Amino acid sequence: MPQAQEEIIGKLSDEVIAKIRRISINTAKIVQETFAGQYQSVFKGRGMEFDSVREYQPGDEIRSIDWNVTARTGRLQVKKFVEERELSVMLLLDASSSAGFGSRDKLKSELAAEICSVIAFSAIYNKDNVGLFIFTDNVEKALPPRKGTNHVLRVIREALVFKPKGTATDISEALAYLNKVMHRRAVCFIISDFLTEGYQESLSIANRRHDIIAIRIIDPREMELPNVGVVVLDDAETKEQAVADTSSAAFRDKYRDQSLNRLRTQEEFFASSGIDNIDIYTDTPYVDSLVKFFRMREKRLSRGF
Repeated sequence: MPQAQEEIIGKLSDEVIAKIRRISINTAKIVQETFAGQYQSVFKGRGMEFDSVREYQPGDEIRSIDWNVTARTGRLQVKKFVEERELSVMLLLDASSSAGFGSRDKLKSELAAEICSVIAFSAIYNKDNVGLFIFTDNVEKALPPRKGTNHVLRVIREALVFKPKGTATDISEALAYLNKVMHRRAVCFIISDFLTEGYQESLSIANRRHDIIAIRIIDPREMELPNVGVVVLDDAETKEQAVADTSSAAFRDKYRDQSLNRLRTQEEFFASSGIDNIDIYTDTPYVDSLVKFFRMREKRLSRGF
């Protein structure tokens, strides 16, 4: 690894350095083989930007005439615009305490770091800028959008090893910070388990200004409890505890129904607000879910939606 990249990774344990290298190599390969073309076709840019002027031709719109250049040249000139391809891609990463849970091979936080890596490499592969906000009940780390492999390695490092001070989740606070510092439209991926409330209005408003994609990280154990008798359930964010008898089928059914209802309610909100969402489960390959999202969005765009 080049010296500049070694400096970015910093003084970390050999295990963490190996993990960063593995993630960067694997996700870069995934992007090149799977997502590169789809990313470009799905995210078209912020709009149109000025390119040059040319002489007026019959059929050109009157409002496209550049009157200043016309006055200087004595001939009608119109502004020529091209699609603005360069994007700012923002990753809003939930680092609250619930992200430290995982009943499978990876914690939700580790899976989220890999998702950040895939999106970040997709962005720089297409010469876009990518930035990272890590939040709990406050934004605790902010990497402004930039380009380049070294910057992506910094994003991966922070997503993987950052130690937050807060334990709770405040998505509205993260969105307020986003709107404060991002003055132009951006593609924003919110990577969270969404185990919180009160963010709906802020998210709906933010989606009018930016292109918001909600990525829900879901662990199967949060959906259904095993039959292991009497246990103490801890809320990682509020530190509250509750004693539960998981041998009771009625209790397990109620827990499952409440979990499914929470997901359905969120999905209904996303749909009504025009927000795309991707569900990533800790027990299934995340590449499949991302491919499904890109194909769905590409198909929708081809229909003009």
